[in-house]
Amino acid sequence: MIRNVFRAVVLSLGLIAGPTTAEEPFIVVQSTTSTQNSGLLDNILPWFEAETGIDVRVVAVGTGQAIRNAINGDGDVLLVHSRADEEQFVADGWGVERFDVMYNDFVLVGPKSDPAGVEGGSDIVAALTAVSQAKAPFASRGDDSGTHKAELRHWEAAGVDPADASGTWYRETGSGMGATLNVASGMDAYALTDRATWESFGNRGNLEVLVEGDPRLFNQYGVILVNPDKHPRVRASAGQRFVDWLIGPDGQAAIEAFKPNGQQLFFPNAK
Repeated sequence: MIRNVFRAVVLSLGLIAGPTTAEEPFIVVQSTTSTQNSGLLDNILPWFEAETGIDVRVVAVGTGQAIRNAINGDGDVLLVHSRADEEQFVADGWGVERFDVMYNDFVLVGPKSDPAGVEGGSDIVAALTAVSQAKAPFASRGDDSGTHKAELRHWEAAGVDPADASGTWYRETGSGMGATLNVASGMDAYALTDRATWESFGNRGNLEVLVEGDPRLFNQYGVILVNPDKHPRVRASAGQRFVDWLIGPDGQAAIEAFKPNGQQLFFPNAK
């Protein structure tokens, strides 16, 4: 709605040539729930749309699903946060080239009672080890998202296979980050979340950030144009304009300026 209001204002000022019509060019961006739930895309996309006349339609799912959708040709641009999978996507020929866009970090949240005793720590592996030893409730997205992939890497580093505890203290929601945080709040459970979604999350209940600052919690986002040689229906020209804008001065400045409640949730770092 905000984007529609913005477009109406811009049109009234004559900043877009011609009316908005059904024939207006558009692209589909397969992206993550964090870029949507945080409000980032709703904030920055109107500027791109006003400048180019290209409408951006976002499909916000977990990174794994976004990549599968792009492989199926159901998108023009991929904007996700699992670098190894992004690089494989390009190596397999599904994407043209990968670019860094921005970063933030993951945090471990949990109940104020902190039954695992991890509060104030900065070692995510030690914290997850303590959670497993305490058999404290842990809510996992369990959806092959970038966050879920990161979580599984940390469990592996801790020498813990959480699948062995599935349905007991380890609960997989199969849902996005917001829904998983709702489950964690209702269960007084621990959860790994990207900071942007956490800062935008309203139903915290007894949850608070308990572990942060580990370099292993670094969270990089990348953008890739889907390869039109694989899918001729890819809107390559419009998609490339979006990629160029996002990693260029205007897009990077828009990301930098996104500071809800004065807090910067994403840090632009396109090279």
